[in-house]
Amino acid sequence: MNRPPVRFQGPLARLSPEQRHALINRSAAAPRDVRAAVATVLEGVRRRGDVAVREFTARFDRVAHAPLEIDLAVCRDALAKLPPAVRSALERAARNIERVHRAGRPAPTVVETEPGVTVERRPYPLKRVGVYVPGGLAAYPSSVLMGVVPAKAAGVREVIVCSPPGMRGVPAPAILAAASLAGADRLFGIGGAQAIGAMAYGTDTVPPVDRIVGPGNVYVMEAKLQVSDRVGIDGPAGPSEVLVIADQSTDPELVAAELIAQAEHDPDAVAVAVLVGEDPLVEPIESALARQIQGSPREAIVRAALAARGGLLTVPSVEDAVQFANEFAPEHLWLGFDGAAGQADRFEVAGAVFIGPSSAVAFGDYLTGANHVLPTSGLARGYSGLGAPDFFRWTTYQTVTPAAASRLAGDTAVLAQAEGLPGHARAAQRWEAR
Repeated sequence: MNRPPVRFQGPLARLSPEQRHALINRSAAAPRDVRAAVATVLEGVRRRGDVAVREFTARFDRVAHAPLEIDLAVCRDALAKLPPAVRSALERAARNIERVHRAGRPAPTVVETEPGVTVERRPYPLKRVGVYVPGGLAAYPSSVLMGVVPAKAAGVREVIVCSPPGMRGVPAPAILAAASLAGADRLFGIGGAQAIGAMAYGTDTVPPVDRIVGPGNVYVMEAKLQVSDRVGIDGPAGPSEVLVIADQSTDPELVAAELIAQAEHDPDAVAVAVLVGEDPLVEPIESALARQIQGSPREAIVRAALAARGGLLTVPSVEDAVQFANEFAPEHLWLGFDGAAGQADRFEVAGAVFIGPSSAVAFGDYLTGANHVLPTSGLARGYSGLGAPDFFRWTTYQTVTPAAASRLAGDTAVLAQAEGLPGHARAAQRWEAR
């Protein structure tokens, strides 16, 4: 049986500095030509609005003369025609997503820092949010739910969706159906960087939004970065990735399945297993990988991903696995080793952690209710997965009573003078003798 080549193999401690750097530093930065192309598209949309959107849609999606906005009646019709099993599964996913994200809504805080000095932070739902949903060769109704349902649970007033048009001039039926099910307020058949530009700048057809969320290809992600000085985004992202931690007790077939589930996304996907113990499962996992991918419709993609960015590495202890995982900062972290539940809180740096062999990452992708829009490329060190707080903005309210102002005035003036700001000092000192 033809075993797939895996790029990083052997004891983790024996990787060369160059190999370790390539493994850890998974930059999501777009190439220079992509950055330039995206800048051209965004400038066109900013200056010429719908006209530019139509031109770019005709050029990149080969769709012309189709309406940019899709009537919601078309979405309702697509939902009515959805196969019952698919509709039932989407409804179940939507219920769970709503439960998780409604529970995660932030609450206001009030602190009296000194007598008479009160600082309050209040969260307010954003007024309008744009959700980007990938399209083209594949349809991802789950991504519609992951963007729209949390925004609605947060209380966002208007949620719009942009997704590439298919050859019929509208997004895939599954996208239309999911948009109706999730409660999207408006839907546009626009994809790529032009969709991001339309949502950021606004056109005659597409209203400007307060934040753009959702996954996409390198052009979409670069566009989000380039408009982030004008509109909020949910964070940069790159190819899908998983880090598996396993030991001798772990079923090799499960390890192989988790690696394949991420590798099949994209030839650039990252699928790495760290095997703990003196007698690691490397050969059984290689055999399981070969059996499971043989004949798969996505076999070529899986093999390419494993050869480019896959790993079967070994470490002597769970402690070593913890240290590596927190440095690697994966999008998905699957803990399949014995006693994982008792060690899980030590694995702090990941987009999402799946605890125990039965906690397949695929469950989180679709049905647990957690969000599958997660930081990749090691960005879990500073970013979090999409959640209810992403759909809120905060305002700080401060109250200082006259008596408290008198007590604050002296030290405020001292600090202002130290920073060379006499106007600040005088504003404070007006209260000093009152």
